[in-house]
Amino acid sequence: MIRLFAAIEVPELIGHDLARLQTGLPRARWRSLEALHITLRFFGEVDERQADDLDAELARITCPAFDVVIKGVGEFGEGHMSDAVWAGVEANERLNVLAGRCETAARRAGLTSSTRTYRPHVTLAYLRGSPTDRVAGWIRAHNLKTFEPFRVNRFGLYSSRLGHGGSTYRLEREYLIG
Repeated sequence: MIRLFAAIEVPELIGHDLARLQTGLPRARWRSLEALHITLRFFGEVDERQADDLDAELARITCPAFDVVIKGVGEFGEGHMSDAVWAGVEANERLNVLAGRCETAARRAGLTSSTRTYRPHVTLAYLRGSPTDRVAGWIRAHNLKTFEPFRVNRFGLYSSRLGHGGSTYRLEREYLIG
């Protein structure tokens, strides 16, 4: 079994700009530059046969290249506890179409449908008990930040391995679009 997801890599220059936001929250596990991406579809644990089928279906995806803008920040969590902070992605119909095609590829490969609403973002940190007031202050301090647009002409199939320091990702396949 292999844990897989499809994602768009954040370009290095944008990643360095995002890294400047990665400060000021106690007990935050900031994501490394290599871990910054926009998830298109998380597939979860997949056996090797299904992974091959998924690869074949993802390779069939066609879509024009498009620009993406990372804009604003926010948090995920339940109740008064935040689990993660993220940078948002400006609404983009072509990005939604690409994510939808990844969902279709998953179903064609025999995977179950995702029940989550697609909400594109770049996870910047996972939080372990960061004080609520500090998270709110961090969001206020960075929420108006907008980054330069970048061109999306490819996406990848990544594997994810869980470890003591968090997940590590490896690009397994890359698919050109445009």
